[in-house]
Amino acid sequence: MATEWIMGLVGGVVIGIAVSLMLLWNGRVTGVSSIVYGVLVPIKGDIAWRWYFIVGLLLGGLSLQATAPELLTVELQTKAWIGSLAGILVGFGAMLGGGCTSGHGVCGVSRVSPRSIVATIVFMAAGMAAVVLLRKTGLLI
Repeated sequence: MATEWIMGLVGGVVIGIAVSLMLLWNGRVTGVSSIVYGVLVPIKGDIAWRWYFIVGLLLGGLSLQATAPELLTVELQTKAWIGSLAGILVGFGAMLGGGCTSGHGVCGVSRVSPRSIVATIVFMAAGMAAVVLLRKTGLLI
């Protein structure tokens, strides 16, 4: 479809504006794994905004489901257990790397953080290697 790249561009601009406003208004990097971790292991006086952020993410998804459900229709190309295992590994990797793709890839790279640039290169390379491996073994189409 000819407009797919436009939707990606618009989405990227919206994400860029959102993380910039988070940094400007709150002085915080928008790293979703760190925000969720702060809810799971709360620090007094630093929890309300985290809940607002998470609820906002959920409400955004629900509003998209209500207004344009066709945009959320996906066909899984792998087994559920592989997706579950991948989610656990991503969570472990986010903790190991001191942040997630949103924190390092979107916010850290834009701030020219050497640590985030290295982390982004590593998780992109690991993701590509995982896809190649899973396709070679027949676990991913």
